[in-house]
Amino acid sequence: MRLADYTTLRLGGPARGFVRAGTEDELMEAVRAADAAGEPVLILGGGSNLVVSDEGFDGTVVQVATRGVNRDGGPGVLTVAAGEDWDAVVARSVAEGLAGLECLSGIPGLTGATPIQNVGAYGQEVSETITQVRVYDRVTGHVLEISNERCDFGYRTSRFRGAERFVVLSVTFRLAVQVLSAPVRYAELAATLGVPVGGQVESAEARAAVIELRQRKGMVIDPADPDTRSVGSFFVNPLLDAPALAAVEAAARVRCGPDTRVPRFGAGDGLVKVPAAWLIEQAGFGKGYNPGDGARISAKHTLALVNAGTASTAALLGLAREIRDGVREAFGVSLAPEPVLVGVTL
Repeated sequence: MRLADYTTLRLGGPARGFVRAGTEDELMEAVRAADAAGEPVLILGGGSNLVVSDEGFDGTVVQVATRGVNRDGGPGVLTVAAGEDWDAVVARSVAEGLAGLECLSGIPGLTGATPIQNVGAYGQEVSETITQVRVYDRVTGHVLEISNERCDFGYRTSRFRGAERFVVLSVTFRLAVQVLSAPVRYAELAATLGVPVGGQVESAEARAAVIELRQRKGMVIDPADPDTRSVGSFFVNPLLDAPALAAVEAAARVRCGPDTRVPRFGAGDGLVKVPAAWLIEQAGFGKGYNPGDGARISAKHTLALVNAGTASTAALLGLAREIRDGVREAFGVSLAPEPVLVGVTL
């Protein structure tokens, strides 16, 4: 089977072996058997954050298809199986009068992937509501419950990202039991909702506004829209200290004009987050940029690199390298990829 059929990019060669795991026992056994045989393992969720080589994966792909949402942990507590569709979980939480996930609406993929890269959008991150992550430890063979404090959450990262030791089985969230959303912290979303930053609306209203914003940017999967044939944001917004920001500001004034202001958001610990999309656009790569090999920048969002229908993974990575190198030359900032790269490097 071709992994292209299981990724939102619709790219990726064949896998040597493929197992669909519908229960936790099947998931752990598939991984355990592959490990015992010395077989490389790729855990596959929704495929929305994977860039797989054209040669495919020379090992066993284990597709997570577990199901279940449990509310027995008390008011506002949800324990969700790794294989549950993420947006369906968000929709359910809103429908049941729970707040804390509404700004994470419309994000493709499965629940088990959310703690791995600390999924976030529009001012919310899953680390704010996760209480524990239940995992299978491939080294010891034990099932562990890892508390939020031990997950080492950071900006788009955690102790699970890049670490093949743990297989996520379920995630537990503690949400606020209320109809109102959490305070809206993202300026664009607040403006769309007509409230000040820090204001609140009904969670259902916030969810609808987030989905609308994401659709405008091609960030909600739509088979009829080629701009959604992507992994969402390809690059992470860089975190800069004061000297690095000053260097970017100086470069921006030379490149874009003396009155140019570099957008930034406070990130704590003396750091600021600068939008990668702004850096990419100012480096000369606008929406729709197309080098002509089947891979291009989305016409709706500069951070999305899309397979226009005829691309290869090699072509997509070639575009990513061109953008990365252009931003580095213009501003001295090295952009890092957000998706998981399988069998390839940037």
